[in-house]
Amino acid sequence: MAGVNKCIKYSMFFFNFLFWLCGAIILGVSIWLRVSKDAGKVTEVNLSEFHPAINLLIAVGSIIMVLGFLGCCGAIKESKCMLILFFIGLLLILIIQITAGVLGAVYKSKAASTLNDTYKEYIPLNTQKDDIKKEIEEMQQENKCCGLLNGYKDWAENSIPSSCNCIANQAPCLTTGTGRSVWAQSCITVMIEVLKANLVIIVGIAFGLAVIELFGLAFSMTLYCQIKNK
Repeated sequence: MAGVNKCIKYSMFFFNFLFWLCGAIILGVSIWLRVSKDAGKVTEVNLSEFHPAINLLIAVGSIIMVLGFLGCCGAIKESKCMLILFFIGLLLILIIQITAGVLGAVYKSKAASTLNDTYKEYIPLNTQKDDIKKEIEEMQQENKCCGLLNGYKDWAENSIPSSCNCIANQAPCLTTGTGRSVWAQSCITVMIEVLKANLVIIVGIAFGLAVIELFGLAFSMTLYCQIKNK
């Protein structure tokens, strides 16, 4: 009977070692972010708000490590049991990944309406508390936008902050009724564009991972069949 192809065997081991290593890095960093009191000081962000996402990363890192271990041991020991467990686990991850991608595409349009509903509560902006107005002004200055939904009209005509002042050679400007030059686009427009750009990156990463996962499935099933027929 035909023996096990050494090239496939060691390719499978190398692939899963890298897989395991990525899981270990994800798990280590996410645990550090979860338990370290100094992590928030490094990023100047209150990480407690991101604990659900960090917990998800811990779970993902753990699953990747387990699958990588099963794949490595299954390849080296030529264990049919470990290889089939690896195949099933990786297949489930691929199915969940595809499902998440479909749901993300379906609910993408709801992101804009959710932002609209959230920001409506802050209009008119000039009536908000000083700390909220300060955050909005920082957003306007950083993103070269004015107002949240309706441009400069979200502010009272005589209350438009200096963060709305437009530099003509940097972005499209418009002139208010008092003759001021302000940023033409609202901040929600900028945020939606950023979300769309990030979505393209996420889809690209997910597609790349799916291709790698398909290779892993092919390697594991080929090796499993060779061991079975040995």
